[in-house]
Amino acid sequence: MATISSAGVGSGLDINSLVSQLVAAERATKDKRLARDETKLATEFTALAALKGAMSSLQSAANGLRTPDSFATRKVTVGDDDYFSAAAATDAVEGSYDVQVVQLAKAARLGSAAYAGGPDSVVGTGTLTISVGAASFSIELAEGSNSLAQVRDAINSAEGNTGVRATLIRDASGTFLVLSGTSTGAANAITVSAQDADTGLQQLVTDLTDFDAARDVTAQDAIAYVSGYEVRSASNTIEGAIDGVTLNLKKVTDPGETVSLSVERDTAAIQKKADSLVAAYNGLAQQIKALGRYDAATQTAGPMLGDSLLRGVDTQLRRMVTEPVPGTTGAYRTLSSVGISITATGTLQLDAAKFQQALAADPDAVNRIFSSESGVAVRMGEYLDARLSSSGEFAARDERITTQRRRLEQDKEALEARMLVVQQRYLRQFTAMDTMLAQLQSTSSYLTQQLSSLAKSSASGD
Repeated sequence: MATISSAGVGSGLDINSLVSQLVAAERATKDKRLARDETKLATEFTALAALKGAMSSLQSAANGLRTPDSFATRKVTVGDDDYFSAAAATDAVEGSYDVQVVQLAKAARLGSAAYAGGPDSVVGTGTLTISVGAASFSIELAEGSNSLAQVRDAINSAEGNTGVRATLIRDASGTFLVLSGTSTGAANAITVSAQDADTGLQQLVTDLTDFDAARDVTAQDAIAYVSGYEVRSASNTIEGAIDGVTLNLKKVTDPGETVSLSVERDTAAIQKKADSLVAAYNGLAQQIKALGRYDAATQTAGPMLGDSLLRGVDTQLRRMVTEPVPGTTGAYRTLSSVGISITATGTLQLDAAKFQQALAADPDAVNRIFSSESGVAVRMGEYLDARLSSSGEFAARDERITTQRRRLEQDKEALEARMLVVQQRYLRQFTAMDTMLAQLQSTSSYLTQQLSSLAKSSASGD
């Protein structure tokens, strides 16, 4: 803000301080209104964010029970998971099985004889062809590019090689070229041949094809018996032997030994989802209560007291958890009938024993209460989806608050501009006054001097 360097010369007043106080007094009311509006918007935004967060948590919990598959969760129990593990999809049929692991799937591995010269040993010349199942590729070995290391690199970088990896392994006797298949299963056996080969390359082919039981591995399928039925797989993962169940084989069982496998409904996992729904609903109920509270003793109110949006959310959700589900019949038609009841404080509580009894007695009926077309989780999810969508009420309120905050910033900027004008006007006025007073003081001093001189002249003439 502008100042004057000689303020108060004529009047003796601290004009800068006086102007600052006058400007502050003039803007005080407007500043207070802007601060009040800003606080109100911040409070409303925070309250809406808290409500929206609690509703989003309930939305996620409801979605966990919104589809029939939510209640088709299966639990797999393996008698000894040293031999295999298992997982079950929602379409797996409940049942018990005996599994015997006869053979694990393996990838092929072939090794050469030892080369005493190490990686720089010359292998030979010609065309080396490697086949993995029905696929094959060839590499050309010519003089100067046919060392053991160069053969390894040529195999690994060969166009069309998707099934084998070459490496060098060293021991006390020398260096070996080892070919390892990248996929298990009998169909992925490795074969090696050569064309136009000299003695060195032909020897390499002979060594690779001469099976050494101590080091080499034959490509083979996994074999298991499931309740007496033989099952084969190119990998150690077996799918489809039992509907909806995947076996991951780890170890061969002893001859004649079997390992038990059972598939059943995972009622604990289903109850956990119900617990999450109850907890999320209670979190929202407590948030609604806090936002809409009124304390008569302190005469303080929550930030959304009397808000129609808050009342609407509370009313709609309370109705969903208490009313019978349309289209249901029999003993299980409401949440309370399966052990989820509303308390006097408006929260939900889950009776685990009653919930498990309902699941055991009629799992399909419990499923319908939550995930049928008019089920609680479906209706709750759809309601919350609409409220929280980009075109819902929260989005509209957020946009309004954003617009009002933008206007508030504009009002602040306008106030600053107006106050600068006011300050400059006061400075001009007080500066003019100060200048006039200085002139009056100068005139007064002159007149005083003249009168004094006149008085002295009159006295000397007498």
